[in-house]
Amino acid sequence: MRPLRYSINVTLDGCCDHRAGVVDEDLHRHAVENLVRADALLFGRVTYQMMEEAWRSPVAAGARPAWMEPFARTIDAARKYVVSSTLESVDWNAELVRGDLEKAVRRLKAETGQGIFVGGMKLPLALAELGLIDEYEFVVHPRLTGHGPKLFEGLSRHIDLRLVSRLEFASGAVAMRYEPKS
Repeated sequence: MRPLRYSINVTLDGCCDHRAGVVDEDLHRHAVENLVRADALLFGRVTYQMMEEAWRSPVAAGARPAWMEPFARTIDAARKYVVSSTLESVDWNAELVRGDLEKAVRRLKAETGQGIFVGGMKLPLALAELGLIDEYEFVVHPRLTGHGPKLFEGLSRHIDLRLVSRLEFASGAVAMRYEPKS
């Protein structure tokens, strides 16, 4: 069974706007390490479209720093599943997931492999409600924004977590990995 792992960047005041965090080489290297621990990526429509726009090859030479290229190559090549009831089709090495979310994700998790990596906000909220996330990683950035979408806003119940690892970056960001308590 493949574990479902969730990772998100969040500021100290809970903002999950992807433009609010610190962008540096260490954090991109860490993101690549996360991606290679998975056989597939699971995205909702918004996250899929945002990632495709930002990372799909080819891009113009010099469009981004060279240290971003390992992440770009890794995410570009990754197998992707996209949960959407509005998209007619997807490409970029992707397949649409429709119908009963719980059944579809349980089917994906039941396949053999290293794991599935999920990002975004709305889809992970639904997956957390269903108890399908096996590992949560919060990369907390040393920044206060005073705005933006909040993490797990609207969650209907508490989910108790157990810290399994902690990694500090030179930027002051801290990646903390948790597993749900049984």
